[in-house]
Formats: sequence, structure tokens, C-alpha cells
Amino acid sequence: MTRIILSGCNGTMGRVITARAAKREDCEIVAGIDLNTGSDGRFPVYAKPADIQEKADVLIDFSNPSLLPSLLQYGEQTATPLVLCTTGYHAAQVETIKRVSQNVPIFHSGNMSLGINLLIELAKKATQVLGGEFDIEVIEKHHNQKIDAPSGTALMIADGIASVRSGPSHYMYDRHSQRKKRDPAEIGIHSVRGGTIVGEHEVIFAGPQEVITLSHSAQSKEIFATGAINAALFLAKQPAGLYDMSHLLN
Repeated sequence: MTRIILSGCNGTMGRVITARAAKREDCEIVAGIDLNTGSDGRFPVYAKPADIQEKADVLIDFSNPSLLPSLLQYGEQTATPLVLCTTGYHAAQVETIKRVSQNVPIFHSGNMSLGINLLIELAKKATQVLGGEFDIEVIEKHHNQKIDAPSGTALMIADGIASVRSGPSHYMYDRHSQRKKRDPAEIGIHSVRGGTIVGEHEVIFAGPQEVITLSHSAQSKEIFATGAINAALFLAKQPAGLYDMSHLLN
């Protein structure tokens, strides 16, 4: 039985993970972290990691980038592996995650869906096959409560494409002020926010006389909850290092 601390337990994703974990026999949530310390009695909820009394095998975080320093400190002090599912980290925070992963197992992914990570691999393959003849655009759509834009997943897709693309690439987030033809080195990234869209991502390869589109649509937040729990079970058995979905899939 893997013992889990859930950061952001009273948020939308936290509640989904709690419900999903309750249906499984291979894990249990023993404590939560949230500014809203309300609890339904299933496990105690603390305002910050330093207050936690329970010992766990792994911590899952679906909260806010501002909590990262205290989570990393907790992970190092207690030797607790960290599954970081929060998006919107800036470059300096990502570098800190890499540094701390030398001492603590850390799983970091902008999206916990198996399907999205397959989409990234397909986009990378398409980029290699199509070469420089095709312009590439990434469109992401999410609910109107999502704070960061573009989504961490859109950046994951763009990073994957850029990693296999011949020649330089740069991201173009907004063209409203541009008065010039599209640069072939661009990867366009566009964000849509509205309603209760769980998450939709589309990659467009626009070439001479033809267009190829890859897309993924999330129907429920449960796919992210299942991915996070599976990542936690995987990470609890790993040595210090930085892990992502590619390690879980292989």
C-alpha cells in the first residue's frame, strides 16, 4: 500500500484524485495540503508542508507554482518523492526542480494523460517525416478558470516538436502586432479559454496543398487523476532523479 500526501487536496483536481484513490486498493491518501484546511474526515489537511505529521511514501502536487519552494524543501528534508503536476513554472523554478532531483526522486510533467503523451510522440514523428515544408501550429483550449496560458501541455508539445526539428525554432504566441509573412522557423502557440472545456490540444501541420491535424480531447479530469496516482506508485520505488511520462510508459 503506497501512502500519499496530496497537495492541493481541496482544489478541483485534488477532489478528483481523492475520489479516484478511494476506489483503489494499492494506495491511500494519508494527509493533504491546502490553504483551505477543511476536511471531510478521511485524512487531515494542513496549510503548509512543514506542518505535516504523517509519514508518506510519495507526495502528489496539484496546486500553485508559489508552493514549489516549500514542497522541494519538504521533499529534501523528509526524503519524500515528489510528483509535480502543477503547471506554470517559470524557467528558474524548473532549474531548481532539476537541482533538487539530484537528491530526491521527482516526477515532473505538464500533463498526466497517456493520450497526450502519445500525441507528443506522434507530433515528433510527423515533424521528422514532413521536414521543413510544413508550418506547425499548436492550439490549446481550456475552461475559463485556468490561470496560465499557454497551457503546460501546449509547451510540452512544442518542446517535443522543437527537439526533433532540423534547424532553429522559436515560439510565436501572438501575431496581432506582426506585419510580416510567417517565419518558417515559427511554432505558433494559441490559447482559448471558455466554459468548462476540460482540455483540448490540436497540432496543425500546414504544407503545400495539404493539411495534417493531430488532436486530443480530454473528456474527464479522471484521466489526469489516474495518471498522477500511477506516477506516484512508480516514483515511490525509484532512486533520486528527474522523471516524466516517458519513464512511466517504457
